[in-house]
Amino acid sequence: MPGSPCLLCLLAVTFSLVPRTRPLAPQDLMEEEEDETSRPPLPPVLCDYDSCRHLQVPCKELQRAGPRACLCPGLSSPAQPPAPPRLGEVHVVAEDGSAMVHWCAPSSPVHQYWLLLWEDREATWKGPPLNSTVRRAELKGLKPGGDYVVCVVAANGAGESSVPGTGGEGLEGVGGPTFGPCGRLAVPPRPVTLVHTAIGVGTVLALLTCLALVWHFCLRERWGCPHRPASQPAVGL
Repeated sequence: MPGSPCLLCLLAVTFSLVPRTRPLAPQDLMEEEEDETSRPPLPPVLCDYDSCRHLQVPCKELQRAGPRACLCPGLSSPAQPPAPPRLGEVHVVAEDGSAMVHWCAPSSPVHQYWLLLWEDREATWKGPPLNSTVRRAELKGLKPGGDYVVCVVAANGAGESSVPGTGGEGLEGVGGPTFGPCGRLAVPPRPVTLVHTAIGVGTVLALLTCLALVWHFCLRERWGCPHRPASQPAVGL
């Protein structure tokens, strides 16, 4: 068959150029396993969790949802009542008679929060329950010039966090939010009230001045002004 020697030579050259594969030996498999085990583990990272952030997702959910494992802050036992939250900034709006209260979550499992508010020795007002992701709430209906005590309470299945006694015992000398669950809340008078007070005081002073002048002139007209005796000229000796 003509051309067959050339075809055989071409096939021989082609097979010679193809690299031959060597089967993996058990020693090679052991080396690959050693390389994988010798890699250092990835350093742990903290979860993006802030105990003072409003509508903060629970840290356990962040661990499950993240592509990489992260660390959560330690929590106390769920069989114990939660530690008291930490009261944060309290922003008062005197014109509306309202206040925005912020707080930070304790290092304990929490199911819900609520606010306690009282003025002087009056009855305590308890706010509605708030879920565990909430970190701020608004107080309404505050009296201008009023002095209140506000507390944040955390609760779980084992009980609720402790607060000072009703009426603010244990808060003497506190002028604002502290690092505890409670703080004093002073509502300044409304600016319109101050202007009305100033106008009223000025009007009363003006009326008193006018009455004093009228009374003075009436007495003068009725009794007349006393005349001083004319002084006698001195006579020289």
